[in-house]
Amino acid sequence: MKLKGQKAVVCGAGGFIGGHLVQSLLANGVDVVRAVDIKPLDEWYQVSKGVESLSLDLKDKDSCLKAAAGTNVVFQLAADMGGMGFIENNKALCMLSVLTNTHMLMAAREKGVERFFYSSSACVYNGEKQTNPDVVALKEEDAYPALPEDGYGWEKLFSERMCRHFEEDYGLQTRVARYHNVYGPLGTWTGGREKAPAAVCRKVIEAKHSGKHEIEIWGDGKQTRSFMYIDDCTKGTQMIAESEIHEPLNLGSDELVTINQLVDIAEDIAGIKLKRNYNLGAPKGVNGRNSDNTLIQEKMNWAPSIKLRDGLAKTYAWIEEEILSAKPLAAATR
Repeated sequence: MKLKGQKAVVCGAGGFIGGHLVQSLLANGVDVVRAVDIKPLDEWYQVSKGVESLSLDLKDKDSCLKAAAGTNVVFQLAADMGGMGFIENNKALCMLSVLTNTHMLMAAREKGVERFFYSSSACVYNGEKQTNPDVVALKEEDAYPALPEDGYGWEKLFSERMCRHFEEDYGLQTRVARYHNVYGPLGTWTGGREKAPAAVCRKVIEAKHSGKHEIEIWGDGKQTRSFMYIDDCTKGTQMIAESEIHEPLNLGSDELVTINQLVDIAEDIAGIKLKRNYNLGAPKGVNGRNSDNTLIQEKMNWAPSIKLRDGLAKTYAWIEEEILSAKPLAAATR
C-alpha cells in the first residue's frame, strides 16, 4: 500500500514522535485527516494546520471509534511512557496502555480501516540477552522466549500479539516497528519522562550556564545503547507502514555508545568538561542494548542516515534555546 493520498489518523500526535510523524506524512502527500492525543491542545509539541486535532482519551473505545472514523490508515503511537526513570516507577500505568491498543484495533476493524501501524519498543526483548554492556545486537527473534522489560515491555509485546491475531483472524493488515531510543528536538527534556539523550543535553546545558561544572549520571555510565534521530524514525515508520512485511521489525540505529560516551559527545558540543557523579541507585535499565538491522536492511534496504553526533547537536541546540528562553513545556507521553 502506498501511503500517498491515503486518509490517515495519527494517535499520540501531541507527543514527540507523533508530532513529527504528522508533519512528515503531510510533506509526503498523505491526507492526515485527524491527529489525536490525550493532552490538551496547548500542551502538544506540534499542532499541524489543516488537520483535525482532537484531545481524546484513547483508553476509551468510543474515543477510538471517533479517531478511526473516515480513515483507512491508523498510526497507533499513543502510550503512557517515558524514559527509564518513568517506566521503572510506573509499571501499572504503562500496562494500562493495553486498553488504548486493544480499543484502537477494535475501532479500526469496525470502521473498515485497511492498515494499522503499531509502534512497539526495544523493551520487548528478553532481558537475559541484555545483561552485558558488550552486547550482541538484538535480532527480531530475540523477543522470544519472552522476558521483556517489566510493565512497559510486557504491554508492548502483548499488543504486538494483538496486532498479529487481528490480522490472522479479521484480515486487518497490521505492521509493527520496534523503536530503539528515538531522540531529537520538539520532545520531552524535563519533568521525569525524558530519555537519556535529552536528559544528558539538559544536564550539560544547566551545568554550563550555572557555572557548576558537575553532572549526575544514572548508573556507572558503562551501560550501552543506540539512539535513532527522529527524521530516521519517521522515514522508517512510513516505509514499514507501506511494506508487505508482516512480522515486527527493528527500527533503530546500530551505532552503539556507552552513556559515558553520550556525555562525552554532549560535552564536546557544549565545549566544556564536567565532573561526573555516578548515582548507582538510580534507574538505569538493562546493561546493554543495540539494534540488529540485518532484517530491515535485507528486506527494505533501510539504514539510519543521521550520526549520533549530528543529531545530538541539533537536539542540544533546541533544548538550550528552550532553557534560555524559559519557555514552559509539559511532559509528553511520546
